[in-house]
Amino acid sequence: MTTHPYLRAYMAGIAVPSVFMLVIFTVFCVLRFGYRVDVPLERAVVFPLALVPNMWGSWNMLYVATHRRLPIGIYGAILPVIVFPAALIVAHVVVGPFPSFFTTLMSLAVPVVLIIYYLVWKYIVSFLNRMLGIA
Repeated sequence: MTTHPYLRAYMAGIAVPSVFMLVIFTVFCVLRFGYRVDVPLERAVVFPLALVPNMWGSWNMLYVATHRRLPIGIYGAILPVIVFPAALIVAHVVVGPFPSFFTTLMSLAVPVVLIIYYLVWKYIVSFLNRMLGIA
């Protein structure tokens, strides 16, 4: 029995951020509980752990469903445009107003994140799509 291409696309999309989030969560737990580092955004950690991998999987399914009209790297670089505002809204609701340095830091991080998403989608997600036979 073979799986549906959209399910394979979801699995290929969800693999990368799931592994990455596991590493981030492990580092967070070691710092927070092992070294007693007080992290004020700890309540907002649930957002990326729960939503980001699912967004990547759904985004890859949409990429396969649209018959690959854009190059996958550019398509993947569009995802932070959706993720960043949603993450900021959730963090603002959960944690409260941001300090001014946080806004400056986020504005500097956006180009870096776009480049990282482009490269990860171009090389890793496209490799997983090819490996699963949906590219």
